[in-house]
Amino acid sequence: MAGREHGATAVQEQDRRQTSWAEELLSHLRPAGQDVRRVVSWLADAVQGTACLLDGTGARLAGRSLPLNEQLLADVGSGRLASAALQDGGRHLRVVRVGGPHSPPLAVLVVARTAPFDAEAAEMVTHTATVVGLLLRARQTQETGHRLRQATSALRLAILQLLMVEDTVSARRVAAGLWPGLLDTDTVHLYVVQTRPEDRERLAEECLELVGEQALVVRCPAEDGHVIVLAPAEATCRALRSYVAARPGTWLGGSTRQSLARTSTAYGQAVSALALARCHPDGTALYAERTHPERLMDRGALHAWSARLLRPLDVLPHHVRAELIGTTRLGLEFTAVRAARILGVSRNTVRARMDRTACLLGADLSRLSVRAAVHLALNTQAGRDTSAAAEPAVPPGGTVRLRDLLTEPALRTWAQELLGRLSAEPRKNLRGTLRAWIAADGNAERAAQQLGVHAQTVRGHLRGVEPVLQRRVLATGSDLYEVVLAHLAAGDLDAPTVDADE
Repeated sequence: MAGREHGATAVQEQDRRQTSWAEELLSHLRPAGQDVRRVVSWLADAVQGTACLLDGTGARLAGRSLPLNEQLLADVGSGRLASAALQDGGRHLRVVRVGGPHSPPLAVLVVARTAPFDAEAAEMVTHTATVVGLLLRARQTQETGHRLRQATSALRLAILQLLMVEDTVSARRVAAGLWPGLLDTDTVHLYVVQTRPEDRERLAEECLELVGEQALVVRCPAEDGHVIVLAPAEATCRALRSYVAARPGTWLGGSTRQSLARTSTAYGQAVSALALARCHPDGTALYAERTHPERLMDRGALHAWSARLLRPLDVLPHHVRAELIGTTRLGLEFTAVRAARILGVSRNTVRARMDRTACLLGADLSRLSVRAAVHLALNTQAGRDTSAAAEPAVPPGGTVRLRDLLTEPALRTWAQELLGRLSAEPRKNLRGTLRAWIAADGNAERAAQQLGVHAQTVRGHLRGVEPVLQRRVLATGSDLYEVVLAHLAAGDLDAPTVDADE
């Protein structure tokens, strides 16, 4: 009777121990404990020996190094042997293949100890190999998913970069494979959503969930806290505005509706609007449809002048011309560094392309007034190229020059009204400071020498100009070029020499 009781107690103790180590092993499958190295370390302690996880080449993945015969490793790794047990000197070894019998091996688990493996220790090794296999497969799945997300993100960026250089055909071709119909449109809105750089990944994922396949969501390559959303549908704007309004510390800037070929223009508008978004209660600002100087010029004359100015580029192959024009437009809109990040090229490449464009046009792009004129021509031609009803190339009256465009009465009235706002504070001489700074091509030190003041005074006056004109002048881009054109139209500055026969 006593013998049966003793036997029953021993069985219960063995069951308790098995249940205990099995629970410990299974705990490593919980989300918080999924670490192959910890599992291998646990096994070594559990069997009172040494454990090592090797890949198919014998490289150590986890645990302490254990010398193993290369032929044995090859036999187990290839599946010729599912497992092996042997004695090597004073060691007892168990070698187990990790992974299914009909699939490539995930790894090989090697366990050594000085005492022979009893049934319990052998079972621990076998079950641990199964758990390690599950963890390795889960890691492979996660890595595959991560690589897929990275590849998809890179494709989105590539599409945006193609649109930035006006290559809409290639952009549509790339998008069609993953997002059919997304770019089957002529016009889009572009939005830039801003948050803290450390929160951008979460913002990008939430934007993707919000818009689904109805918009192109891209992590901005130029600004760490920006996410770009290119959207054909108006509903995207409403969804983004609601999203931003509910999240303090997040802001939204949006463009007007633009053609796909003018994506870079839309981006500039969205960034400009974003600068004002912080001042709005809902954190949102859309680019205002204000009066632009080109709309006050004779359209036929403007298109004829811009076509004539850019004619030297027409002899280039189409893709080279588009590349130079797209890069130059971005380089005029932003700094070379930022344009390079947007396009995914080096800043030296941006500068080289702009230098080539400047050489072909015979234009000195170091001059602010010349930059404003070339910017006007490039944007005019972008609008003309995508217009269903383009104006005649040569208007009645012969050759058109830039100074002819600047004499339109409506344009002069607009310029005088805009710059006249600066006369409200005559003590600061904002208008004089701005004129001197533009004449000095944006160099505050040279403007200060001309005015007889300190360079910091010039910069302070320019900061005061921005809220009065409701345009950013300290950052290069469309706002600044409009102000430059206003000075040219008002006669405050002489028109630059950009026409070939001048």
